[in-house]
Amino acid sequence: MQSHEYWMERLRTWGVQREGHFVLTSGRHAPSFQLFAPAFSQPEAAQEIGQAIAGMFAGQGVETVIGPAMGGVILAYEVARALGVRAIYGEKDGDRMILKRGFALRAGERVLAVEDAVSTGGSVQKILRICEEARADVVGVGVIADRTSGRVDLGVPMRALLTLDVPAYAPAECPLCQAGVPLDRPKA
Repeated sequence: MQSHEYWMERLRTWGVQREGHFVLTSGRHAPSFQLFAPAFSQPEAAQEIGQAIAGMFAGQGVETVIGPAMGGVILAYEVARALGVRAIYGEKDGDRMILKRGFALRAGERVLAVEDAVSTGGSVQKILRICEEARADVVGVGVIADRTSGRVDLGVPMRALLTLDVPAYAPAECPLCQAGVPLDRPKA
């Protein structure tokens, strides 16, 4: 497996790593952000990431890789391609995620969930709920960046290419807001 420094350099090269004042999907604020769309727009970068995550779960009998739309669609595909299995994704339906487009999981199916970045684990938990409702067997969660430095517990093994310790603040408690640093909404 490649080093932390290797992956940080790749993220900088691909234009993923950003510094400033950002609104996360959870609504919390952070001083850094990884926007993976620039990497996923480059087939060789997406393939490299997919192969690296697949390598962390090789030999575990994965049958299906699932990710949340939007950020996890290309990632799920690339990890599945590297493992030689199928890829599916969950889509938002109000406050939860569901399977659409004819996707389904069966009881006992060995599933790997993937996500680009985990800050609170909210999106991944919604994907894991889909798997739980189908009674699928989740072998783990593969992520590019664990922004919690291992503090989030998803109830299954989580493996990350990068483990970061990025503070995430409630807007009312954000020191960047208090300092007047302009707020960026990178997914808007």
